[in-house]
Amino acid sequence: MKTIAVGQSDTAQDCAVTLRNRARLSANQNLRFWYRELYRDQFEGFPDPAALSVLEVGSGTSPLKQFLSNVVTSDVLGLDYLDLVFDCHEIDKFDGIMDDSLDVITLTNVLHHLKRPIEFLNRAANKLKRGGKVIATEPFFSILSTPIFKYLHHEPVDFGISEPELKSVRGPLASANIALPWLIFFRRRDWAGKVSENYDVANCSVRFFSALSYMATGGISHKVPIPTWLYRTFFPMDLFLSRCFPRLCASFFTIVLSRR
Repeated sequence: MKTIAVGQSDTAQDCAVTLRNRARLSANQNLRFWYRELYRDQFEGFPDPAALSVLEVGSGTSPLKQFLSNVVTSDVLGLDYLDLVFDCHEIDKFDGIMDDSLDVITLTNVLHHLKRPIEFLNRAANKLKRGGKVIATEPFFSILSTPIFKYLHHEPVDFGISEPELKSVRGPLASANIALPWLIFFRRRDWAGKVSENYDVANCSVRFFSALSYMATGGISHKVPIPTWLYRTFFPMDLFLSRCFPRLCASFFTIVLSRR
């Protein structure tokens, strides 16, 4: 999701890519399992997730609604299976969601695509109830994952940014810096502090998720031929290692911010 307008050809291409990626994810049983376990973990702290008012931002490829039917899906791309279409950078102005109405806003691998993620978080607070949560999962840079994300992943990694935003935006899917959320929440406390007026940053929850199990699926782009039974047997150990030794081998983190 981006703050600039794009041409019709760019939008059509991004829609086509999103549909292709969604089909690839659906066909990859190990990847679907990885997402299912991630979603379970994201909502672990809620006794009854099905009773919550949940908005997902960046739902184009996401299979969340297949596992949590009450979620309201949204994206900047006008895909016919979405509940809402709007630019999340202007969520505070979007009349399709009432202020102070949401229990949860969830994003999976979306913050690193946003032009100004901190601005989004502050604007999104208007739509949350008091005590409502933002749940965001993003790449974590450990000793193991850093070279994989830097040299084997297709999205750019830039640790040298001077401001917590993307330097340039080329379209809804084309722009990213997968290091951006990690820098905000783990390296630059002054950046994370910019959301402290709206969220209790000091008491936020951070959980690490998986080491090599995402890569072992092949991700969206590829499908690694690992038998499903073997992958599911391997997954708990991979998750255990990521949580015991996050700086060594974790590849993702989930942060939960509570609205003040």
